[in-house]
Amino acid sequence: MKPASFDYLAPTSLEEALALLADNPDAKLIAGGQSFVPVMNFRLASPPLLIDLNRIPSLAYINSDSTGLRIGAMTRNRALETSDVVRSANPLLSAAMPWIAHVAIRNRGTMGGSLSNADPAAELPAIAMVCDAEFTLDRRTGARTVKATDFFQGLFSTALAPDEILTRIRFPAWPANRRHGFFEVSRRHGDFAIVGAAVTLDLDANGRVAAARIGVFGAADTPVLVPDAAAALIGKSSTETTEFAREAGRIARARITPRADHQASSDYRAELIETLVRRALEQALGHAHRKAA
Repeated sequence: MKPASFDYLAPTSLEEALALLADNPDAKLIAGGQSFVPVMNFRLASPPLLIDLNRIPSLAYINSDSTGLRIGAMTRNRALETSDVVRSANPLLSAAMPWIAHVAIRNRGTMGGSLSNADPAAELPAIAMVCDAEFTLDRRTGARTVKATDFFQGLFSTALAPDEILTRIRFPAWPANRRHGFFEVSRRHGDFAIVGAAVTLDLDANGRVAAARIGVFGAADTPVLVPDAAAALIGKSSTETTEFAREAGRIARARITPRADHQASSDYRAELIETLVRRALEQALGHAHRKAA
C-alpha cells in the first residue's frame, strides 16, 4: 500500500512550524514517522499536508538540573536509551526504553511523537503518568502546560488542539529514596505490549513506603493510574515484600476493566495486571534491599 498524495513542508524553526499549522488546520505533523507513516500507507489517514519537524534542532535535547529532567519532543528514543543523564535523572524512564519496539525503530522514533500518538500499548505515556510529568504545548499565540494525567484522553486521543505542537516534556526531580519497577508482556520482545506495569516507591528514613504510584498500560484505552493500589502500600515496610505486593496487584486487577482484542482476552489481561503489578513492586523493593545492603 502507498499513501494518498499529499503536500510536504519541512520548516526549520518552531515559529515557522507553528505558523504553518495555524494556517493549515487539516495538516498533520510528522516526527519519527514510525507510527503515522504506516497509518498513511494503509490509507487510514490521508492528510492534505505533512509538516515535518525533523529540521528543527531546537526541539531535540536532554537537560537535567536540581528541578528535574527536560526533554525536547524531537529527541530520539535511542538517544534517551543511551543517555547517562536520563539514567541518572530518571531511572524508570531509562529502564523502560529498551522495551520500546526495536533499535532501528528507536533510532527514528521520538518521545514527543510517541506521546502525541497516545497508543494504549506504548510505554512512554505510562512512564510519563507514573512520574507526574508535565508537557509544554505550543501554538502561534502562546504556550500552555498540561499534566500527563490530563493529556491522554482516550484511544489515540490527547489534549492537543489542532494548532498545537508538543514541544517539551518535564519530569520532576527524582528523589534519592525513590525505587522503581517495570514489567511488560508481549508476544515477542519489541511487539506491542499486551499489558505492562510501572511503579515508583518513595521510602522514608525507616524504610517504609511514604509515597507510591502504580501505572498500568495496554489494558485499557489509555494508561491507568491505580491510586487505591498505591494507597495500600503507604506505611508498609520495604521488607514486607510478598504480601503487600500481592494485595496491590489484586486491587489493581479489581479497579481496571481490561479491553479484549486480537492480542488477548479481557480475562487474560486481568491476570496480567495482577501479576505484573506484583512483579514490578517486588522489583522496586528488590532495589531497596540492594541499596540497604
